[in-house]
Amino acid sequence: MYGKDIRIERIMDRKTKKMIIVPLDHGVSQGPIHGLIDLCGTVDAVAEGGATAVLGHVGLALHGHRRSGEDIGLILHLSASTSLGPDPNNKVIVNSVTHALKMGADAVSVHVNIGADSESAMLSDLGRISIECMEWGMPLLAMMYPRGRKIECESDVEHVKLAARVAAELGADLVKTVYTGDPDSFREVTEGCSVPVVVAGGSKMNDREMLEIVEGSMLGGAAGISIGRNVFQHRDPAAFLTAARAVLMEQRSVEEALEILEGGEK
Repeated sequence: MYGKDIRIERIMDRKTKKMIIVPLDHGVSQGPIHGLIDLCGTVDAVAEGGATAVLGHVGLALHGHRRSGEDIGLILHLSASTSLGPDPNNKVIVNSVTHALKMGADAVSVHVNIGADSESAMLSDLGRISIECMEWGMPLLAMMYPRGRKIECESDVEHVKLAARVAAELGADLVKTVYTGDPDSFREVTEGCSVPVVVAGGSKMNDREMLEIVEGSMLGGAAGISIGRNVFQHRDPAAFLTAARAVLMEQRSVEEALEILEGGEK
């Protein structure tokens, strides 16, 4: 576990052991959307705001990571699908653990949609990659979402608990999943999962709503947050992350964080 321990420190805040991950992998599924056209500029902005890691595909390592600005951890995503595919919930493996190591990644990630028609194939990929990560000392983040024809509400606590637990049972070191709506129900997820859980940012929302999710996640035992569009499409990504960091790592209130975001406090 020594290699994993060293690398995992690179994607977290060493003092608090909390993580602020900014996913920048949307270019594969959605193309050059707002906020991801200038990949280098986006990485610089989120690093300035205090993010501990960025997450993306090979293109992030080739064209956007550590080109300038503050240093920041790198998580390379191994799964992909596009919005034009016959089933966007079906994620296929497009990179490998050994190649991610060669590219300087500090961790890798795999996406699994629990309940999707292709669940069995994605679980097989997760299990295989988990074993490879153990062999090479590479931390594995499993993105676990309850999505499929039988799933009416992907934030249902019973579904989210199952999704998170599956990842831990199959050897993931970290789990990313959806927030269940309140701290008490989310604590059922974190207590039922033997590895740290980070919360996904989800669809676009206003600053207060997003910061309330950050606060509720923290109170529910989350080890961090993994917010994409609500960061890289924000009018000021660095300022938003500074505010989110105050809630997550300093246990400041949402009201205090909004004051920081609006320039009332530095």
